[in-house]
Parts: sequence; C-alpha cells; structure tokens
Amino acid sequence: MFIYKAGVIGAGAMGSGIAQVISFSGLPVVLKDTDMDRVNKGIDMIRKVYQGRVDKGKMSASEMDQKMKLVIGTTSYDDFKDCDLVIEAVFESMKVKHQVFQDLEKVLPETAIMASNTSALSISQIASAVKRSEKVIGMHFFNPAPVMKLVEVIPGLQTSPETVDDVVAFAESLRKMPVRVKECAGFLVNRLLLPYLNEAAYALQEGSAPAEDMDKAMRAFGMPMGPFALLDMLGLDVCAEVSMILYDSFGPRMKAAEILGEMHKANRLGTKNGIGFYVYDESKKADLKPIVDAIQAKTGVKGTAFSPERLVFQMINEAAYCLEENVASPSDIDLAMLAGTGFPQDKGGPLHLADGIGVDVVLEKLKEFSKTLGPRFWPAPILKRMVAANYLGQKTKKGFFNY
Repeated sequence: MFIYKAGVIGAGAMGSGIAQVISFSGLPVVLKDTDMDRVNKGIDMIRKVYQGRVDKGKMSASEMDQKMKLVIGTTSYDDFKDCDLVIEAVFESMKVKHQVFQDLEKVLPETAIMASNTSALSISQIASAVKRSEKVIGMHFFNPAPVMKLVEVIPGLQTSPETVDDVVAFAESLRKMPVRVKECAGFLVNRLLLPYLNEAAYALQEGSAPAEDMDKAMRAFGMPMGPFALLDMLGLDVCAEVSMILYDSFGPRMKAAEILGEMHKANRLGTKNGIGFYVYDESKKADLKPIVDAIQAKTGVKGTAFSPERLVFQMINEAAYCLEENVASPSDIDLAMLAGTGFPQDKGGPLHLADGIGVDVVLEKLKEFSKTLGPRFWPAPILKRMVAANYLGQKTKKGFFNY
C-alpha cells in the first residue's frame, strides 16, 4: 500500500519531530494534540528544524515554506479521515493509548495503518483495544527524530505481514533505517541499553569510580556520551519506569540498581529539572555521597572494580539473549545499536565486538563477573553452545558472523 497522507497524534518533541520527517519526505501530514496551543508549539518546533537547515544553506526559504504548507495542525480526529497511516506519539500510558486508538479507528479508512511510537509498552496490548488489530504496529523513532536514522518496526501478535511490509517501506521512504524487531519488553535498543546504564549505576553505588571518570572512560571507548550524562538526558524517572518494565519481563538479571530509585525519590531527575547525577542548576546543588553511603550500608557492597568491559559485556550478553529469542538478526542487532545509540562504528556493534574479542573470552569474563558482581551477569546459553562448537569469532573464522 502506498502512503499518500500521514498523521501524527501528539505535538510534543517526539511527535513534532516525526511530523517534520514526514513533511520533509514530501508528504502532507496532519499533526494533532488536545488544544491548539500545543499544536502551534509543535508546528513552531518543526519550523525551527527547517529554519536551521535554511541557516546552514541546506535549503532555501521558499523550500521551507513549501514543506511547512504540508503540515496541517488540528485538534480533531475528523482530519485523519483520509490518512493512510497515523503514528501515535502521546504519553506512555496504556489507558491513554487505548482511548487514542479507539477514537482513531472510528474515523480512519479500513485500509489505514495505526502505528505507535511507544518505546516500551506492548504493541499486542495496544492493538487489543481495536477491531482492526491486524493494522496496528509499533514504529519506534529515536529522539531527535529529524536526526536519528533508526526506526524499530515491531509487529504485535495480531499484525499482518502486509502491515509490516508497508511500514518498512514507508520508513525507507522517510530516509530512515527500519529494523524489524520481535515484540518484547524494551524492544531491541532499550533492552540492550538499559543493562549497560544499569551496570554503570551499580558501579557508582558500589564506589567503583566517580561518575565523571566512568563517563570519560566510556567516551574513550567510543560512546558519544558517558552513561551518567545519558541517564540525566533521558530522565531518571523515565529510566526507573523502563527498568520496572524490563524487570517485570526478564526477572532478576534486570533488577535496577538501588541508586536509580533513590535518585527518583530525591527528585534528581536529570537535565529536565536541573539536577541528576550532575548538577545543571547551581541553586539545586546537592552531594550524591549521602545517597551512596545509605545504599552501601543497606547492601553491604562497596569497593567493586570498574572497567569499561563491565558495562559493555552486559550489552553483549543481552544481545546474545535477544539473538537466542529471535528478537532480531545478528546484523540488525548491531545496526540498531550503531544507529540508535551511537555505539562506536569502528567496533561494528556489540556482536561484532564479541567476535573480535573472542566469544570464549567473553564467556569466561561473564562467568567471572557473575561470581564477583552477581548473577545479573549469568551468560546467555547461546554463548556456551557457541564456545563448545568452536564458534569463537574472528580467530576461528566463525562466530556471530562468518569471516
């Protein structure tokens, strides 16, 4: 099915970013929110993105005007009646999303696709609220949508193969890189990223190293920013919520470090309110030490060793679990982490990195971490099978990939 007109519900940073991407591709896009003030703020954000392109000489003022004419602001679902695809980008609440999809289904043509930009909620559960569940799919853009190339495409239990193919083609028409992901908590990128961030939090609460030193070490490894700067940017409230979703699905290995919950309780949410692991508003300056001391007194764990491997091997291990569960192919797992998190290009992604290090070396290190740091490092079963079969990576010419 060809998409002639699209819609976006939710005119916040994410929704307006998605609408900008759609208009940039040359398609008309309807942008809806609950009141015109919000809609106009969203349209202003789109104009700001285009103005940035004009200022850099990447497009003319007349081209910007043409693109802006493709954006139609509204507060009514009636304006979606001739849309071929609508993407929901509202608050992460299942109750809210159910209402949105029910209202949407009433006005859309029967052939139209209903997509959700949720980063963690179940697509199958969202689809259960409507009659045409075969037309519901996850289409997870990354923030900021105008810049980030990756789009996770997540079919629910009811999603038809035609819907999947149509959404993949649509994402490609937007000049994005779609990756098909089997539905699971956190989908793919967040499922791999959260254990990495969570391990940094464990290392901090255990006094392994200061946040600044760990951030510096991970930037030296090749990540675009350190884990604590990223946690602050994402928001400690959001990370705590996603951690609970992952723990609910995957159990003890996803148990959140105590410091994440304590930061949330202390209203240290990150850049959004001026204080997180770092201080962004000097009037809110407060020491982290009392929080760390209280956690160490409670857990009795302190003075563990920090190394970049401690964080990265969590990511590799979760990638192996994802491969075992057929969440995505090895190449798509690596592509998603390169495009979605800025994983260093020269390392090729977590599975290519494991092949370079040696799958046997990764397995032994995970076993060691499991003994010294806890069972959250328990190796994915596929790693043991690979080592037993001599699939060790580059040194044996076969591992997660062939060489």
